[in-house]
Amino acid sequence: MMTDPIADMLTRVRNSLAVKKPEVVLPFSKIKYEIAKILKSAGYLESVEKVEDRFTKLKLVLAYKEGNVPAITHIKRISKPGLRVYVSRDKIPYVLNDLGIAILSTSRGLMTNKQARRGKVGGELICEVW
Repeated sequence: MMTDPIADMLTRVRNSLAVKKPEVVLPFSKIKYEIAKILKSAGYLESVEKVEDRFTKLKLVLAYKEGNVPAITHIKRISKPGLRVYVSRDKIPYVLNDLGIAILSTSRGLMTNKQARRGKVGGELICEVW
């Protein structure tokens, strides 16, 4: 039994990038799909696809820069089931001097730290990516 499916997703992405795999397939959930869409819009993933099979799966095509260098160099889960991390709107972190992104779960849905800062809303800090 998996207790933290988001951490499992991030670990699968991290491991796939380490061995230069072109894509990763994982079990589908709405929150993982939303996180993947945010990573795609930020340029960290090439595409996100919901695959209907016997079980619904999420297929992520990983993005690589020139020379087969992964677009994601660091991906870390911040808020965990054992220790939730919440930030107010004035304490939203700048990731790597605002070159990276943090994904927050807010009352308006999942969004990046930049979107949350513009919308003046805080929430649970899910992960950091750069």
